[in-house]
Amino acid sequence: MQVAVRNGDSLWRYSILFGVPFRLVVDSNPGVNPESLYIGQAIQIPGYEWVEYRIASGDSLWRIAARNGISAELLLQTNPGLQSNNLQVGEMIRIPRRVTELVVNPQRNYNTAALEEDLSRLLAVYPFLRRASIGNSVMGKPITEIRIGSGERIIHANGSIHANEWITTPPLVQFLNEYAMAVTNSTDWRGTSMYAPYLAMTVSIVPMLNPDGVDLVVNGLPESEPLRSEVLSINEGSMDFSGWKANIRGVDLNKQFPALWERDAVIGPQSPAPRDYSGTAPLTEPEVQALAELTRRASFERVLAYHTQGEVLFWGFEGLEPPESAALAQAFADASGYEAIRYADSAAGYKDWFIQDWRRPGFTIELGRGTNPLPLSQYSRIYEALSSIMLVALTQ
Repeated sequence: MQVAVRNGDSLWRYSILFGVPFRLVVDSNPGVNPESLYIGQAIQIPGYEWVEYRIASGDSLWRIAARNGISAELLLQTNPGLQSNNLQVGEMIRIPRRVTELVVNPQRNYNTAALEEDLSRLLAVYPFLRRASIGNSVMGKPITEIRIGSGERIIHANGSIHANEWITTPPLVQFLNEYAMAVTNSTDWRGTSMYAPYLAMTVSIVPMLNPDGVDLVVNGLPESEPLRSEVLSINEGSMDFSGWKANIRGVDLNKQFPALWERDAVIGPQSPAPRDYSGTAPLTEPEVQALAELTRRASFERVLAYHTQGEVLFWGFEGLEPPESAALAQAFADASGYEAIRYADSAAGYKDWFIQDWRRPGFTIELGRGTNPLPLSQYSRIYEALSSIMLVALTQ
């Protein structure tokens, strides 16, 4: 929500007036010098939205404020020119309403359009969230990173590396919404105050690494040639893409990282396929290049790659994982009810490369149980596990 600076205003005053932590007001207004606001300057207030209201007979400023759980001073602040002793019946005013419910709609077939819709809503209500494009897919779709928090320690999570595992994306988006709402409203989330983690740590989330593949599974064939014909050929003429894990070129993105890639590449298909083709070399695909560059640039403290299915989490690679990985894996397992397994019979995955090159904790977490793509009937259970793991990652 946006307000205009009046004489005597400050970001600290907005923090008190709206009941929002000062740090969040500052973070919602990057580029604004808190020490030199000017009259009429636009300032973003997180956690609020406007509601239009028409003055009725018998209304007073105080009655309107009381009905909406805000102060009369806040009504005057957000309605320049409003006279408290001269309300006009029929006059329209704006009432700032604190957001106390989810603004995203995660429980639906989730493609790039759904992600864009939900991220736009989130950023409008919580402008302290930071959005960046880390690169583009084969088809030129942006690969989005969202960050929340102001701490120097950075942890990373990602989803939808595999196309038919798209159900890993909406719980990450819901986590962002729940976290942002709790820290803005100074309420506990799952029994924990989130303001201290917000100050201590930054969370980086790439909710959908494989947008082309997700859209293929959810929406069907792309309309443009030659991709349409190429994809149909890779899928052996079938219009059923439920088994498609790869990107739109038939390369499995989680078999593309330079961590024993050569060993893993000889096991699977040797040409583009709906799943398990490692490509002609590591890091050939733009989606993987984008994630690798982000990882090099950010120097994450730990990473969590969300997949489906199996209700297990893998935490080791070739004995290169640091000692703290075991304790973290057990904490994740205790919180989620999943089984912690040190080694997977695979290589060239994102967490493998991260452990190998940084010697820091990395995890592959297999959400849910069944045949991919998992049905939306599992969403609540999946979100419960993911959010429990994310809370541990933030507080340990």
